[in-house]
Amino acid sequence: MGKLLVIMLVCIFMAFQSLEALDYGDALNKSILFFEGQRSGKLSVNQRVLWRADSALSDGQPDNVNLIGGFYDAGDNVKFVWPMSFTTTLLSWAAIEYQNKISSANQLGYLRSSIKWATDFILRAHTSPTTLYTQVGDGNSDHSCSERPEDMDTPRTLYKINSSSPGSSAALASAALVFKTVDSNYSSKLLSHAKSLFEFADQYRGSYQASCPFYCSYSGYQDELLWAAAWLCWNLFLDKSQS
Repeated sequence: MGKLLVIMLVCIFMAFQSLEALDYGDALNKSILFFEGQRSGKLSVNQRVLWRADSALSDGQPDNVNLIGGFYDAGDNVKFVWPMSFTTTLLSWAAIEYQNKISSANQLGYLRSSIKWATDFILRAHTSPTTLYTQVGDGNSDHSCSERPEDMDTPRTLYKINSSSPGSSAALASAALVFKTVDSNYSSKLLSHAKSLFEFADQYRGSYQASCPFYCSYSGYQDELLWAAAWLCWNLFLDKSQS
């Protein structure tokens, strides 16, 4: 028993030593790099993931809209706006909640860039007050073919929500808070689109199901509306508190 206790104490000591040696800034950097590796569209000159090239530059062509950009989903070459939006909301939340710590690790600029890469696409996908494109590419055909997005055939299948096939989104409202003190014009644009999307979703209440081959609503539209309303209220609270 004594030998076992000694071994346990040594293991615990080594574990704490390993924790102290971890470079969380490097871990955060690699996490953000993952999103840069998932970028679609015309890449920026400061793109750090050099094995990713421009791709899907004709997205939106079948409907004569510009849906270039955004992120690919996991190992897919499809752009699913619902998980992209939720991910963007969480990234924005992190940028707001842990701004000082992320900044001290010299990662805040990279994080904001990843958020903006998503929100720029969502803004383009919101082509009218009652239309939001929610998927670019066919998931079934994509899952049966493994290829680089740079080699995909285009144009690609499009899915959208409208007054007859509703849904809602909160990503733009959360990102508006991220850029509030960085780029007020961009923040206002995000908030304007967020309000428009919320009003649309509130007027045409319904779960994201009808035009949804993947990542459909799980528990109905109420949770989605509340999630969006919470971020809009946070914006409103800050505006009032700072006025």
